Amino acid sequence: MSRLLDGVRVIEAAVLFNGDSLGMLLADLGADVIKVEAPGRGDYLRDFLGQVVPHHSPAHLQVNKNKRSVVLDLRDEAHRAAFFELLSTADVFVDGFAGDACEKLGIGYIAQQQAKPDIIYCQYSGFGSTGPYATIPTHGRMMNALAGGAPQQAGADGFAEPDTTPRLMGGIESGGEGTAAGAVHAAFHVAAALFARERSGRGCFLDASAADAVLSSAWIAATYALNEHRIIDRTSLPGADSAGQASAKYEFYRTADDKFVLFCCIEPKFWNAFCRVAGRDDLIESGGDRSGPVDFATGQDALRRELRDILATKTQSEWIRIAAAQDLPIGPAHSAADLLADPHLSARQILVPGHHPVAGDFTYIGEPVIVSGQPYESPRGAPSLGEHTDEILEELRNLRRAT
Repeated sequence: MSRLLDGVRVIEAAVLFNGDSLGMLLADLGADVIKVEAPGRGDYLRDFLGQVVPHHSPAHLQVNKNKRSVVLDLRDEAHRAAFFELLSTADVFVDGFAGDACEKLGIGYIAQQQAKPDIIYCQYSGFGSTGPYATIPTHGRMMNALAGGAPQQAGADGFAEPDTTPRLMGGIESGGEGTAAGAVHAAFHVAAALFARERSGRGCFLDASAADAVLSSAWIAATYALNEHRIIDRTSLPGADSAGQASAKYEFYRTADDKFVLFCCIEPKFWNAFCRVAGRDDLIESGGDRSGPVDFATGQDALRRELRDILATKTQSEWIRIAAAQDLPIGPAHSAADLLADPHLSARQILVPGHHPVAGDFTYIGEPVIVSGQPYESPRGAPSLGEHTDEILEELRNLRRAT
């Protein structure tokens, strides 16, 4: 089945989450992603963060699916020549390292541009390839920490602990995990660069930073944090009362089956419709079904108790069926154990059952965008180190013979 990036070849030189995640997104869209790995160890994501079977961590199985692996020692002249021969067949190069690691190996952007002027070279690292921190290798939450997405405070024992002070719009923490957020933005720019190259014939260098992506993904919270001192009217902002909770109409509530929903009937039209459905016309507000303004009023403890008791009368699934039928903003609040049983997530094909030839059955995370006529299929399993070396080198030999 043809996919959006069928016919696009990507060469990926990366270990761990940044470059791996970018390559995964492009591979999921149909690109032929060839993972160039160093002999011996390769991408050591295979060997830590848990093992399903030896050399197959859950992270490796997910983030390196749909790729092929070739082992090349880029310090060796003959292997470097093979790399540039492979590059001649490629559209995109993914550099997942910090600083000038690829330049030191002789395969940086300048060298690649000389060999293939239309190459789209995307360096995706934690802090980006420019700026004072560009050479710092990053791990885990360092990207979020730089972006203000992991604020800390000193605890009574002198150790750092998370600063849980309520922040507008959920805080920059809402930007999500840095490597994943950055991969999405990097993939978007790779796709845009491919489109631009169709028009201009020119490649380009893309400098992607996971820390920048956290800020971009949390743009609502970041914008308010940076400009809060300029706000002169706060009446329509979500606030927090003395208990640290926002409006009773924007709150999590327990249901009859000990599950939870997030209740968000903040506009009068939704609130009044909910009151009618719940048989509580006494709670309907004056003004009818006008649209807006939204209600983020605090100090609603009595109303919160009313809603607690109302929402505890039905199960989560009953409330969600009512919400879907009556167009009410009420949604399930799941734990991870609930996800596979959720009918909506199942219909969206974001959770994909698969079988890896070595690791066995495995549940993959698929694509968050459905492309008409292109359902997400069980992926090709993440490769073992150098699994496709002979296959890829034979492809190059056949290409050489043909030319």
